[in-house]
Amino acid sequence: MSAVSLRCRVCESEYPTVASGSCVRCFGPLEPVYDWGAVARDVSRERIEAGPRSLWRYAPLLPVDPPPDAAGGPGWTPLVSAPRVASELGVGEVLLKLDHCNPTQSFKDRVVAVASAKAIEVGADTLACASTGNLGNAVAARAAKLGLRSVVLYPRTVEPEKLRATAVYGGEMVAVRGSYDDCSRLVVELASELDWAFVNVNLRAYYAEGSKTLAFEIAEQLGWEFPDAVVAPIASGSLFTKLWQGFEQLRRVGLVDGELPRLHGGQAQGCAPVWAAFVEERAVTPVRPATVAHSLAIGAPADGDLAIATARASGGAVHSVPEEEVGANMARLAAASGVFGETAAGVTFGALRDAVAQGLLGEHDRVVVLVTGTGLKTPTAVETGASTEIAADVDELLEHLGVAV
Repeated sequence: MSAVSLRCRVCESEYPTVASGSCVRCFGPLEPVYDWGAVARDVSRERIEAGPRSLWRYAPLLPVDPPPDAAGGPGWTPLVSAPRVASELGVGEVLLKLDHCNPTQSFKDRVVAVASAKAIEVGADTLACASTGNLGNAVAARAAKLGLRSVVLYPRTVEPEKLRATAVYGGEMVAVRGSYDDCSRLVVELASELDWAFVNVNLRAYYAEGSKTLAFEIAEQLGWEFPDAVVAPIASGSLFTKLWQGFEQLRRVGLVDGELPRLHGGQAQGCAPVWAAFVEERAVTPVRPATVAHSLAIGAPADGDLAIATARASGGAVHSVPEEEVGANMARLAAASGVFGETAAGVTFGALRDAVAQGLLGEHDRVVVLVTGTGLKTPTAVETGASTEIAADVDELLEHLGVAV
């Protein structure tokens, strides 16, 4: 394990690597501190390439030791070219990072993998979280595999497809009459009373590190090169900021050279506190979510200000996508690439289109777009045409198809 301590992002107080998510002095978020000299001596391209085909191939860059089932995933998801998307938008190259290929069809399997490894280390018997959907699926699935209890708090408006994808693993679900932010407040209160492993509270310092592995994989899959830009969704802001940290860390230990990618983030218009603060050049203030993109419906994003700083430091931007375009973007992406992403992907694809329209991305750029979850979890967001009913008659079928014989 390469992490030597935890450090407060605000006041820089240091703590041992225990199950704690916030500083007792200023309540700031804690992050792992690494011995980068030791990491640089321990890591190499050759060692990584010989490792398991999962995120655990990057174990020297993570804050926990790999679990016994490290070879089973998650991570090492496909990075595929989308030439028709690139051609239609006028971008040099577009590649899709297909994180809906993870075990529970979202990138949340990555963060839960790292958090659950820490949970086992500290002897917890229950994995718990507040979730907008995908995280609950990942927590329940991982707990089932480990033989642990799982408890998930959801806003009651979460898509039924995501609820079923938690229930099937035997997870205990609690529907809250309120928003994700209400659920988050409740689990913070619970975490002070119970010794459970709350993946996005007392294990957040470890949980968030799982998102870095997306950056690691992208660079390795590009032949140990950085793309020109990455487009990602923004909810709490953690994924967006950890992408940047991941790219920075690869360069720090000498695995990749060159200019770091520009990061572009997307939010749906009905819950866009980070975008509003970005364009108005101010701190993030909470909003009441009212968006079809439920997985991004976090009105008080914990890492919102850091996401803005990340976008500016990288030379990127934050974009807002109109609500009526989210489902349409899901359909556009599917029709041009054969990839059906969830509402978050509709927002991310909308952010890509907006960045192109603003002249921020174009014909000289190689751009990676994150597909963080499957559209099969959010199918009602997409409007599709009705099928045509015919008799079981080939002549009627040929006439309908307009095919002459």
